[in-house]
Amino acid sequence: MSSPITVIARWRPVDGALEQLMAILAELQPQSLAEPGCMAYEIYQGTDPAPSILLVERYRDQAAIDAHRQSVHYQSLVVERALPLLAERRVDLLQAYSV
Repeated sequence: MSSPITVIARWRPVDGALEQLMAILAELQPQSLAEPGCMAYEIYQGTDPAPSILLVERYRDQAAIDAHRQSVHYQSLVVERALPLLAERRVDLLQAYSV
């Protein structure tokens, strides 16, 4: 069995969109946490003058990430509403490394 996958998503909103994005994430977080494969979903707001958002998500496996990305709430909240409000987006998928 594979180890859980942590998703690190960095978002930089277009000017004036931070509050709208945070409202979208407030809707998305509980729906994502209700998914059987979602183990954690944390939202951070940057403290620098330039607005930024950091999402730290943890999923049981790749199938859980795929199910999340195909969910109705992800498609409507992220794809349709949030992505158009982003000036920049970076997503990294990480697994724990053990020696």
